[in-house]
Amino acid sequence: MIKSPLPDAPAPRALLEAAVYVDALDAAREFYRDILGLQLFQEVPGRHMFFALGPSVLLVFNPTATGQPPGNPKMPVPPHGARGPGHVCFAMKRAEIAAMEARLRAAGVEIDTSFDWPNGARSLYVRDPAGNSVEFAEPWLWDEMKG
Repeated sequence: MIKSPLPDAPAPRALLEAAVYVDALDAAREFYRDILGLQLFQEVPGRHMFFALGPSVLLVFNPTATGQPPGNPKMPVPPHGARGPGHVCFAMKRAEIAAMEARLRAAGVEIDTSFDWPNGARSLYVRDPAGNSVEFAEPWLWDEMKG
């Protein structure tokens, strides 16, 4: 419940990072780095992997490790994690989505669905090894709804 007037503050304007949670980091590394081609720039075995996506970062965490209190007092990140499948969506052009679909099929990744939304934007859905829903969509997918 919001209490009396809140001080002014600007709303966030961009997403800096998104996270998915996986139990098997080795399988996630193979999927995100080797199959999708993302750049792995940091890894702590058994805990996490970070992948670069332009100005954004995809965080891949082992929830068992990140659910523990921080071990480093200089980096007091609170415990966090999720159980069960999550979702992440990567922005790609239509031709890039088609190329990624061919790559995923060649790698033996099952396609959940591939279709055009009513506004014409293309989406492709697959699952990572942990069962997270991974989407590839044209970046203008939400433009009409956002106004």
